[in-house]
Amino acid sequence: MSESTLKGAIAESFIAAHAIELGVFVLRPTIEGRRYDLLFDIDHRLFRVQCKYASRKGSVLVVNLTSCRYTPHGYVCTKYGAEEIDAFAAYSPELKRSFWLPIESVGGMRAVHLRLSPAANNQEVAIRYADDYDFDGAIAQLGERRAGSAKAGGSSPPSSTS
Repeated sequence: MSESTLKGAIAESFIAAHAIELGVFVLRPTIEGRRYDLLFDIDHRLFRVQCKYASRKGSVLVVNLTSCRYTPHGYVCTKYGAEEIDAFAAYSPELKRSFWLPIESVGGMRAVHLRLSPAANNQEVAIRYADDYDFDGAIAQLGERRAGSAKAGGSSPPSSTS
């Protein structure tokens, strides 16, 4: 088994377990062929989730948002779109934390960098803080929206509002 396959399996397993702990019904596709790894059934609404492994580089988590494979024509990397998935869920084994990245905030990107602490030069423009993509808060808010209570508007990612 390749290292990337093992990392993917670890991320998928921890994300599924974390979602189940939060009361989400987690479904796994029986056959391959779609771009999502899991389906989350939250208040009878399905979310297509692509699971990713988040690597820590100092005070930044790096989440690769592409899928790469070797073909007879060479190495091919493809990006994900809203027609294929609803969100990425990323797992950091070092932090033992999961993160929710809605496709509308990261679609078409090759990777996303989530800061764990402020930049040394105090830069704030184009900074994505990991805490703004907290898995628990995002999942809770998805359930609230569907139930019709505490509807938050204008927030990206969903976890950034309380």
